Amino acid sequence: MKRLAKILKKKKYIKIKLKKIATNHLELKAKINGIKGRFILDTGASNSCVGLNAIAHFNLLAEESETKAAGAGATDMETQLSENNYLKIGKWSTKKLHLVLFDLSHVNIALENHNAKKVDGIIGADILQKGKAIIDYNKNVLYLKKISKNK
Repeated sequence: MKRLAKILKKKKYIKIKLKKIATNHLELKAKINGIKGRFILDTGASNSCVGLNAIAHFNLLAEESETKAAGAGATDMETQLSENNYLKIGKWSTKKLHLVLFDLSHVNIALENHNAKKVDGIIGADILQKGKAIIDYNKNVLYLKKISKNK
């Protein structure tokens, strides 16, 4: 599979290591507004999210939202929004990260029940689409295409 990595590097993709955790989720480290956090990669999540308890940690400006969130095991959750944040995953970055903020305690309880560490949030399909993501599940690697400066 080294061929895949070479081909993607030529096409300006950035390689990001993923860690498979006890729940079989893929975890990655990222920085929001320059501050490190731990995130689950979730291809089924339409938006990237951060827990309400991490708003101050990541220096987020939160706005009220009419949108209700729903996820595995939880529905109709109150949300807030935070727009135009800076996200850096490995050497890949974007300055236009819009986050949905909601209570992630149900996610973290499930992780702790499986002896996995708590997460600060979820990297969802919005980032995967923006980065034209390719996931190599065999090697636990995420590839994101470098965004050109004018985007």
